[in-house]
Amino acid sequence: MRGAVLRYRVMAYVTGVVLMVLCFVGIPLQVFAHDDAVVNYVGTTHGILYLIYLATAYQMSRLLGMKLGSPQTVILLLAGTIPVLTFVVERWMTRRYINPALAAAEASEASRPPAARPAPATRPAPATRPAPATPPASTTPQSR
Repeated sequence: MRGAVLRYRVMAYVTGVVLMVLCFVGIPLQVFAHDDAVVNYVGTTHGILYLIYLATAYQMSRLLGMKLGSPQTVILLLAGTIPVLTFVVERWMTRRYINPALAAAEASEASRPPAARPAPATRPAPATRPAPATPPASTTPQSR
């Protein structure tokens, strides 16, 4: 679950920053300076990142057991469309849903007997190679 939380938080912050650049830099440049370059590139980037944000936010809502049509899920999924809202919703989700879920997961993990816990993944020991053999001494006489 920690990996999904990290993915969600990263995408929330990245999507929020790109949307703020689009709204507070790109659109004023487009309107007042008639320069469409920033809006074209940043707008396309935000669109792609927002789709990734939707996927990570949906995954997070499923892991937290939120219903798809609930107002909380709708707010979570639409947060990437309003500047600054991704930061607010990310903090709200972390405090209200993510932290309690992580605490419950850690508590249930700690209450399980050691035999029931999965063994931590370990790497196999590297195979040892025999030391290289020294080349045999030359047995042919050297001519002078």
